[in-house]
Amino acid sequence: MTTNPAPKKPAAAKEESADVATETPTGVATDTAPLASPAAGKVTVTLAHHHTLDGAAYPPGARIQVTPDTAHSLRTQGYATHG
Repeated sequence: MTTNPAPKKPAAAKEESADVATETPTGVATDTAPLASPAAGKVTVTLAHHHTLDGAAYPPGARIQVTPDTAHSLRTQGYATHG
């Protein structure tokens, strides 16, 4: 059984790749962004029909806050109105 030897790079290529790997980017932010509040990015909708969401039952006319995607889905299905 014969194995193929690993391809060898020329000495110049090894030096270049070592330089690239050791360089550190400048101007990169190291601080993390603060966590978003639970209400961030939420949309308020008024339910047109009785609806159960995440195990909670809501009567018609209830105003709930949901993500924009969920609000769009509820409106498309006729469960909610704008605002």
